[in-house]
Amino acid sequence: MQKKLRWTASLALGSVVLTGLIFNSAPVKANNAAEATYKAKCAMCHGPDGKGETATGKTMKVKDFSSQEVQKMSDEDLTDAISKGKGKMPPYKTFTPEQVKDLIAYIRSFAKKS
Repeated sequence: MQKKLRWTASLALGSVVLTGLIFNSAPVKANNAAEATYKAKCAMCHGPDGKGETATGKTMKVKDFSSQEVQKMSDEDLTDAISKGKGKMPPYKTFTPEQVKDLIAYIRSFAKKS
Protein backbone atom coordinates (compact mmCIF):
# COMPACT_ATOMS: atom_id res chain seq x y z
CA MET A 1 0.00 0.00 0.00
CA GLN A 2 2.79 2.43 0.92
CA LYS A 3 4.62 1.63 -2.34
CA LYS A 4 1.45 2.41 -4.33
CA LEU A 5 1.01 5.68 -2.42
CA ARG A 6 4.61 6.77 -3.20
CA TRP A 7 4.13 5.90 -6.88
CA THR A 8 0.87 7.90 -7.00
CA ALA A 9 2.50 10.87 -5.27
CA SER A 10 5.44 10.74 -7.70
CA LEU A 11 3.08 10.62 -10.65
CA ALA A 12 1.07 13.56 -9.32
CA LEU A 13 4.22 15.61 -8.68
CA GLY A 14 5.50 14.80 -12.16
CA SER A 15 2.21 15.98 -13.66
CA VAL A 16 2.39 19.25 -11.74
CA VAL A 17 5.97 19.86 -12.85
CA LEU A 18 5.17 19.01 -16.47
CA THR A 19 2.09 21.23 -16.45
CA GLY A 20 4.13 24.07 -14.98
CA LEU A 21 6.77 23.69 -17.66
CA ILE A 22 4.18 23.73 -20.43
CA PHE A 23 2.33 26.78 -19.14
CA ASN A 24 5.47 28.69 -18.22
CA SER A 25 7.15 27.93 -21.55
CA ALA A 26 4.43 29.38 -23.77
CA PRO A 27 5.20 33.08 -23.14
CA VAL A 28 8.91 32.44 -23.51
CA LYS A 29 8.36 30.84 -26.92
CA ALA A 30 6.15 33.74 -27.99
CA ASN A 31 8.78 36.22 -26.81
CA ASN A 32 11.53 34.26 -28.58
CA ALA A 33 9.44 34.20 -31.76
CA ALA A 34 8.82 37.95 -31.54
CA GLU A 35 12.51 38.56 -30.89
CA ALA A 36 13.45 36.43 -33.92
CA THR A 37 10.94 38.27 -36.11
CA TYR A 38 12.21 41.62 -34.82
CA LYS A 39 15.83 40.68 -35.52
CA ALA A 40 14.96 39.44 -39.01
CA LYS A 41 12.66 42.26 -40.12
CA CYS A 42 13.10 45.30 -37.86
CA ALA A 43 16.57 45.45 -36.33
CA MET A 44 18.28 46.49 -39.58
CA CYS A 45 16.70 49.92 -39.24
CA HIS A 46 15.52 50.11 -35.64
CA GLY A 47 18.62 48.48 -34.17
CA PRO A 48 18.89 45.56 -31.75
CA ASP A 49 18.03 47.89 -28.85
CA GLY A 50 15.19 49.71 -30.66
CA LYS A 51 16.98 53.06 -30.52
CA GLY A 52 17.23 53.43 -34.31
CA GLU A 53 20.94 54.22 -34.15
CA THR A 54 21.83 52.17 -37.21
CA ALA A 55 23.09 53.73 -40.44
CA THR A 56 19.77 52.97 -42.12
CA GLY A 57 17.80 54.10 -39.08
CA LYS A 58 19.60 57.43 -38.96
CA THR A 59 19.09 57.97 -42.69
CA MET A 60 15.39 57.17 -42.41
CA LYS A 61 15.05 59.05 -39.10
CA VAL A 62 13.28 56.14 -37.41
CA LYS A 63 11.79 56.64 -33.96
CA ASP A 64 13.42 55.34 -30.80
CA PHE A 65 11.12 52.56 -29.52
CA SER A 66 11.94 53.45 -25.93
CA SER A 67 10.76 57.04 -26.43
CA GLN A 68 7.52 58.25 -24.90
CA GLU A 69 6.34 59.21 -28.38
CA VAL A 70 6.38 55.58 -29.51
CA GLN A 71 5.34 54.08 -26.18
CA LYS A 72 2.28 56.37 -26.04
CA MET A 73 1.09 55.09 -29.43
CA SER A 74 -1.94 52.84 -29.22
CA ASP A 75 -1.70 49.18 -30.16
CA GLU A 76 -3.93 50.01 -33.13
CA ASP A 77 -1.51 52.70 -34.34
CA LEU A 78 1.44 50.33 -33.99
CA THR A 79 -0.52 47.59 -35.76
CA ASP A 80 -1.20 49.96 -38.65
CA ALA A 81 2.45 51.03 -38.84
CA ILE A 82 3.58 47.39 -38.96
CA SER A 83 0.87 46.09 -41.29
CA LYS A 84 0.45 49.09 -43.60
CA GLY A 85 3.84 50.75 -43.29
CA LYS A 86 4.53 54.31 -42.20
CA GLY A 87 6.70 56.94 -43.83
CA LYS A 88 9.61 55.10 -45.43
CA MET A 89 8.87 51.90 -43.53
CA PRO A 90 7.46 49.18 -45.79
CA PRO A 91 4.26 47.33 -44.89
CA TYR A 92 4.53 43.80 -43.55
CA LYS A 93 1.30 42.33 -44.88
CA THR A 94 2.45 38.73 -44.46
CA PHE A 95 2.60 38.91 -40.65
CA THR A 96 -0.20 37.10 -38.87
CA PRO A 97 -2.26 39.04 -36.32
CA GLU A 98 -0.48 37.02 -33.60
CA GLN A 99 2.96 38.00 -34.96
CA VAL A 100 1.93 41.67 -35.00
CA LYS A 101 0.60 41.41 -31.44
CA ASP A 102 3.84 39.76 -30.29
CA LEU A 103 5.93 42.41 -32.06
CA ILE A 104 3.97 45.16 -30.34
CA ALA A 105 4.63 43.52 -26.97
CA TYR A 106 8.31 43.28 -27.91
CA ILE A 107 8.36 46.97 -28.89
CA ARG A 108 6.70 47.83 -25.59
CA SER A 109 9.49 45.97 -23.78
CA PHE A 110 12.01 48.56 -24.97
CA ALA A 111 10.46 51.12 -22.61
CA LYS A 112 11.48 48.94 -19.68
CA LYS A 113 15.08 48.71 -20.89
CA SER A 114 15.81 52.42 -20.97
